[in-house]
Amino acid sequence: MTVICVKNLCKYYQNVKAVDDVSFTINEGHCFGLLGPNGAGKTTTIEIMEGIIEASAGGVYYNNQPMNKALASRIGIQFQHTALQDFLTVQETLDLFASFYDKTIKQEALVELCDLGEFLARNNRLLSGGQKQRLLLALALINDPDIVFLDEPTTGLDPQARRNFWQLIQNIKAQNKTIVLTTHYMDEAEHVCDDIAVMDKGKLIEQGAPKNLLEKHFNEVFIYLPIAQVPAELIVENHWQQIDNHVEITSKHVEKTLSYLMSKQVSLTGLHVKSANLDDLFLKLTGHSLRD
Repeated sequence: MTVICVKNLCKYYQNVKAVDDVSFTINEGHCFGLLGPNGAGKTTTIEIMEGIIEASAGGVYYNNQPMNKALASRIGIQFQHTALQDFLTVQETLDLFASFYDKTIKQEALVELCDLGEFLARNNRLLSGGQKQRLLLALALINDPDIVFLDEPTTGLDPQARRNFWQLIQNIKAQNKTIVLTTHYMDEAEHVCDDIAVMDKGKLIEQGAPKNLLEKHFNEVFIYLPIAQVPAELIVENHWQQIDNHVEITSKHVEKTLSYLMSKQVSLTGLHVKSANLDDLFLKLTGHSLRD
């Protein structure tokens, strides 16, 4: 069931079209990823969806209703940068934010869901990066929202903390809550998102399930070899790409390609075969990487 419908959304700043006729839908209980480099328009789109700024044209509809105060109370937001009150413990912070709402999730359930039990008595200033993000997630969930916005929630976290946070996202989805995620990490989007939308220069350029999009845009794999092992004339003749210290060969038939390389006496030491991922998709769609 569709719970969010973004219709022909536009946002103009003088002569700049920050968001240019963007439309997409989000299904209930899904994690929806909005991807794009800085300046793509995704943050502006999200802020309109959150009710923080107004659209120049178009609209956002929740269960077929435009945003209003009642609907806003059903939304939870984890901002990328949030300052926590100094000299309060995690427990005191949860109590403070719970006092802001008429309806809240049971605190015991919230503590378990976000795995806060081990540091409830710890001062906010002493939290690790991963612990702080788990607390911020809890604050976004404290009003028991139907829809949760997560803005770059794992930026700056170490790999293990990021994966731990991914599990929290899966736990939230298991409660049939809808998640709208912005991220710069393609592996993150591929792991947790049911659907993604790719924005660039204010426009929506592709949308769908990650697996479906990869199947749509790629029917080949990538073969990598150290550049020192591949004669220059072969690279030029076959129009292969040079990436750092490697040669990238795009192939629909791996066995034929390997047979060809061996027939040319090319050493296969250090060979690496990789299927396309969302990084490759983003590069193909936009002509640059997500972090450019």
